[in-house]
Amino acid sequence: MPEKGCPVSTQENACVRDSVCIHTKKIYDGCKDKDCIEDLRFYPTQNAQAVIDRAVSVRAGKAELLHVSIDVEPIGFNKGFYTVDIRYFYRVTVEAFVGAVRPVDISGLCIFDKRVILFGGEGSAKIFSSKLVIDGLDERKIQRNNLPIAYVEAVDPIVLGVKLVDVCDCRPSCDCDASEVPACICDCFGCDLSFGNESKRILITLGQFSIVRLERDSQLLIPVYDYCLPEKDCSASNGTEEDPGEVFRSVQFPVNEFFPKESHAKNKNCC
Repeated sequence: MPEKGCPVSTQENACVRDSVCIHTKKIYDGCKDKDCIEDLRFYPTQNAQAVIDRAVSVRAGKAELLHVSIDVEPIGFNKGFYTVDIRYFYRVTVEAFVGAVRPVDISGLCIFDKRVILFGGEGSAKIFSSKLVIDGLDERKIQRNNLPIAYVEAVDPIVLGVKLVDVCDCRPSCDCDASEVPACICDCFGCDLSFGNESKRILITLGQFSIVRLERDSQLLIPVYDYCLPEKDCSASNGTEEDPGEVFRSVQFPVNEFFPKESHAKNKNCC
């Protein structure tokens, strides 16, 4: 019985010419979700808080996903499964109406925490590499280097609703502390954020689409069809100036930008 990791040559008239062992990341588990996040607290900039305290109404604007913080921890009672704790940081823009004047655009921070449980397999091998680490050894990575890696794919959320409420009318919620927000997130707003001492608050409702997956380094045996050679011609223009219109007319229409290319190449000789 031949060894699975060894390349196996095939017949000349077959589509697959060879097989090779590659090192890549294998997806062990994943999920997609559509979250309706209701009544997120809006942390405005300090300049905007004064506008909110005098506002009579607010109108929804837009939301931008700034960053996603991810943490993976094993589940003790169910081996091979892991909790993935995700924290989304949003920059939300709202229009506030103060009296009968034009609305004032204000921006602030919203935070959403999410937890999912996924299968990530078991691994006891400690993985080391020759990649240069500028800061030397990382003790946390040494202790956790056999965990799967979590990836989160997300798009900018949809603002579904916004409302202005008095602080005394707010239901109890898990408010955020300034120390819990990374400095790089605060820097995105250009000035300090307000985390308290307000008379009115804005609550935001967002719609978030996301995909979460767990991956591990794996060695896989894959078929080889042929070597991949670039089709682009790198020949120089010999320093002569060309008419821009002629150059543009010679460029082919980018069909693949409008209609994505199929994942597999069509070969008439293939079975």
